[in-house]
Amino acid sequence: MALSKIQEIRELGDQEITDQIASVKKELFQLRFQKATRRLEKPHQFKHLRHRLAQLMTVEHERRLAAAQSTQDSQSASEEK
Repeated sequence: MALSKIQEIRELGDQEITDQIASVKKELFQLRFQKATRRLEKPHQFKHLRHRLAQLMTVEHERRLAAAQSTQDSQSASEEK
């Protein structure tokens, strides 16, 4: 499985990103549990899931910053009038 592209994540909606973050965190927990019980079959999945989680969280943070910036801009524009 190739590492996912961040462009694919940017096309998702906010709720989908939030859902996927929760899903990836759950999968990482399950992988850690499998590793602890020595049942882990695909250790490379750690890298893929951590990479995916980082991408999801980055896009989520970018959107939050953009939303904060737009509200700040609209407030400053209304104060100037």
